[in-house]
Amino acid sequence: MAKSSSPNPAASAVLTVTRPLRPESGIAPARMVREVKPYQAVSSLEAILSRPDQVPLKLDWNESTVPPSPKVLEAIQAFLGNAHHLNWYPVLNSTNLIERLEKHLGLSGDQLLITNGSDDALDTICTTYLDPDDVVLVPSPTYTHFLVFAQTRGAQIQALHGPDPFASCIDLLVQTAQRVRPRLLYLVNPNNPTGVLYTREEVATLLAACPETLVIVDEAYSEFAGCSCIDLLHTYPNLVITRTFSKAYGIAGLRIGYAMAAPGVIMDLRRVFNPKSVNVLAQIGAMAALEDQSYLRWYLGEVEASKRLLQPFFATRGLPFKLTPANYFLVQFDQAPWVVKRLQEEGVYVRDRSGMNQLAGWVRFSLGTEEQTRDLLDRIDRVLEV
Repeated sequence: MAKSSSPNPAASAVLTVTRPLRPESGIAPARMVREVKPYQAVSSLEAILSRPDQVPLKLDWNESTVPPSPKVLEAIQAFLGNAHHLNWYPVLNSTNLIERLEKHLGLSGDQLLITNGSDDALDTICTTYLDPDDVVLVPSPTYTHFLVFAQTRGAQIQALHGPDPFASCIDLLVQTAQRVRPRLLYLVNPNNPTGVLYTREEVATLLAACPETLVIVDEAYSEFAGCSCIDLLHTYPNLVITRTFSKAYGIAGLRIGYAMAAPGVIMDLRRVFNPKSVNVLAQIGAMAALEDQSYLRWYLGEVEASKRLLQPFFATRGLPFKLTPANYFLVQFDQAPWVVKRLQEEGVYVRDRSGMNQLAGWVRFSLGTEEQTRDLLDRIDRVLEV
């Protein structure tokens, strides 16, 4: 039988575009993403790599200024030197690391979620708990990447600025939270960049006053501050704490962190969390870092020794200065952008925070070892002499 000469309707179908695509970016992003202001992550790596003969002081991202514990490298090298199975997915949900953290923190495994850096924990919390137009209360100025995660969910961000950015405002925070009834409240403790530290009692007051609000306490710098709200997890089911191995443990490049909360909260987070998102080298590195607490204590001691050098130095030079409980400090300059540029010429890379509300002229410096800090102060002096 002769084949029909009529065209196949499916084969000859024509796609008609009823609205033009955006020429600058192709398909338009989702409605809730269109108004999101991207996180301004300014990296100094390109400038550092362009000056191979210069010894850099990379003090812009609050990373550890020294390599991680030698045990971290030994563990990773041992893994790579054997039948490493990089072709396999990592241990699902990082249960290997959870077992170590249970002993280290005194928590049960169902209170822990291991994530691809603590940013991943914050993003997962927002994905799990935020609907469009939910209110998120954020004491400010603070770490701004969290705002991107919340805004992507269509949440309404309410930034709360107290009268003094370098002092806690617990009464105002409680009053505002009770008035606006936020779905989430984000509290960096100690705060980045101002160093404000809310006491355990203040956080407990906030949790008790706002039982319908999930309070996120970001403890990225808790090892330096020497305090935590972990024990409050046993009393308040509306608390979730996030932490990272990027700062005190010195493995920012591996990207691993974790969240701690009541079992019901962790169960909710696992609804959307990808159990294979933490890579195997990060798992191995974090377990090794956790085992070497003597190395951690050494580094924390070096940071504390560095802090003792700062007050007399800046007082003598008449510069406003703020020390924090974390591994960074702030200095206020009349011409902050010029100072930051001159510091970079000296191989010192810092973070200009003067564009943030209430922080005009303030520049943030990460702290490292005592030897590095003496070197830093010498370089600052050379800039100030110009």
